[in-house]
Amino acid sequence: MTTSPPQPPQNPYQGQPAGYGPPPQQFPQYTQPEQQQPGQYPSQQPGQYPGQQQYHGQPYQQAPQQQAQFPPGQYPTQPQFGQSFPQQGAQQSFAPQGQLTCRFCGGYPAAEATVRGHQGLIILMRFLKLQGPFCRTCGIASVRDMTSKSLWQGWWGVGSSIINPITMLMNIGPMQKFKNLPEPQPGPGRPMDPGKPLFQRPAILMLLVPIAVIALIVFTNLNSTEANDATVGACVVNKGTSPNPDVKVVDCTSSDAEYKIVGKIDDSTDDSQCDQFEGAEASYVYQHRSTKYTLCLTPVK
Repeated sequence: MTTSPPQPPQNPYQGQPAGYGPPPQQFPQYTQPEQQQPGQYPSQQPGQYPGQQQYHGQPYQQAPQQQAQFPPGQYPTQPQFGQSFPQQGAQQSFAPQGQLTCRFCGGYPAAEATVRGHQGLIILMRFLKLQGPFCRTCGIASVRDMTSKSLWQGWWGVGSSIINPITMLMNIGPMQKFKNLPEPQPGPGRPMDPGKPLFQRPAILMLLVPIAVIALIVFTNLNSTEANDATVGACVVNKGTSPNPDVKVVDCTSSDAEYKIVGKIDDSTDDSQCDQFEGAEASYVYQHRSTKYTLCLTPVK
């Protein structure tokens, strides 16, 4: 069924003379579509598919991209994963192939070493270590920092008071290795701050604590020994009570001397045997496990 489109009126503006009124193109012109045979498409240009629009004018041209020019065989370097960009104003150099680099700043040359520290926690203790490679600057800074902390924190405990000085002495080897390295070439990171030498830090005063303890122990042992080491002719003092005596050996010229040993009976707790010693007026019996003896005493005049 074919329908005819509506036709515009001949003169929609009544009362207007011919030649006046809206221009003719105001009203669209309708045309009948062409009759097509089955299987045929409308007329098209070569290379055009059905339903494809035809564009006229100049074709679109893409602006050429400007690329950086590099010499033959060279390509721009890109930072690897985990690598930081060099700081502005600092000249960065790259280590030769196979050269050790510092794990903290990336400078070179570097040396493999382990810096150790210790913390005493009264009953518990902690063993600390920091592994390299280190450049000269970062290595010296690590030794000074770890040793300084050990001086403050490493003495608190009976076991730590013995282990801490050994730990600090183990840092002497790495320190000498770092000092033998030349000044490092700058890397991508910032090197550690070595700070002041150990002997210019307040922590060095903590060395006086073990020295004072050792001196006190030696002084006490020189002036007082256990009674089981006493011999005839030595003088003793009772620092305990009569029911619970604590007999120590002292110098006979000391004002603390109370008794002088005139006889000693080993492997016996029978103080009646002191009667055989002239001047014996008191006795001291000691027994602990398999050790036992009796001291026959006379007052010091």
